[in-house]
Amino acid sequence: MIKVNELPPLFFEGFKIFCPSFEVFLTNKPITYNFKINTIMKKFITLSMLFVAAIGFAQEDEESKLSVSGSIDAYYQTNLTTSDDLGQSFGTSFANRTGFALGMANVIASYEGEKTGMVADLVFGPRGVDAAGGDNDLYVNQLYAYWNVSEGTTLTMGRFNTYLGYEVISPVGNFNYSTSYLFSSGPFSHLGLKADFALSDDFSLMLAVMNATDVYDNMTGDYALGAQLGYAGQFLNFYYDNDTVLGFEIDYTGGFDLSDDFFLGINAAYQTSDDAGFYGAALYPQVAASESFTVGLRGEYFGLHAKDVDDLPSVFAATLTGSYTLENLTIKPEIRLDSWSNDMPYLDSDAAATDNLAAFTLAAIYSF
Repeated sequence: MIKVNELPPLFFEGFKIFCPSFEVFLTNKPITYNFKINTIMKKFITLSMLFVAAIGFAQEDEESKLSVSGSIDAYYQTNLTTSDDLGQSFGTSFANRTGFALGMANVIASYEGEKTGMVADLVFGPRGVDAAGGDNDLYVNQLYAYWNVSEGTTLTMGRFNTYLGYEVISPVGNFNYSTSYLFSSGPFSHLGLKADFALSDDFSLMLAVMNATDVYDNMTGDYALGAQLGYAGQFLNFYYDNDTVLGFEIDYTGGFDLSDDFFLGINAAYQTSDDAGFYGAALYPQVAASESFTVGLRGEYFGLHAKDVDDLPSVFAATLTGSYTLENLTIKPEIRLDSWSNDMPYLDSDAAATDNLAAFTLAAIYSF
């Protein structure tokens, strides 16, 4: 017995479909219906439930190949050697606003099949916009498909983050929250085709043909070549685009575990295009004070060079960062001091030109 106070659409009586009397529209009175579900209907419902369950198990197995990860970050920054209302920043990428500010939201969907897969990496917020560029695919950080041709060979096509340098776009992959001059001056991403080869347990090789760095609409027919040779976690990287954008860059990136609690990261690079460019080196010592807290320093020397020009500007930048982790949340307090030679790019608290700038930053990063 079923009582209804509102008009139901259709009811089943065995296999007969009927509608209630039109009286219900006029009186809005509850109506009592008697109906039965015969043996055939019971079998139909049982088979339907089994079918739905089978689909659910199949989808669960299929969905296990799809993973979603990402991060969000925000920060507070105040200058220590000048007033915040003078609009001063270090000049490196990201984290260049005073007061409370946003980093980015990063959502990565990846699907891994038996031999093929894909990655769709989307970014939102100031850090993401700066990294992705200003074209129509504004919020695409990475978007590529890959094919594991053999156990030691993988082909990848699409947009992928650069293989040059020690630091990356996502703050989750960096120890220091602010970025270096070497990272800010080099490529962010590439659009092209690359082949990765695992030559042995220790040796690896990557070869790539791409648009010129950070060029996503190639309307000139110019291309770039890339290569990476790796050995036991140490990487020698090459990039060449015939002076289209970056010219030529050679880069070394690596690091060593000097003890269970002490790690030393290293980055050095040289770039030239039309007889001018940059060079520099950075050390990244990090000491784990406990399972949840690590302190690290980035000491970087970065300079400019040009043919037949002497005394071009250079900078020494020291960044001291703490990293406290609680579940998926990481808190990073940071103090940074940049000091230039042969240049005075900043303003002090009296709005006079000066060669140095210091700031304090507190960042919150959540990854999932």
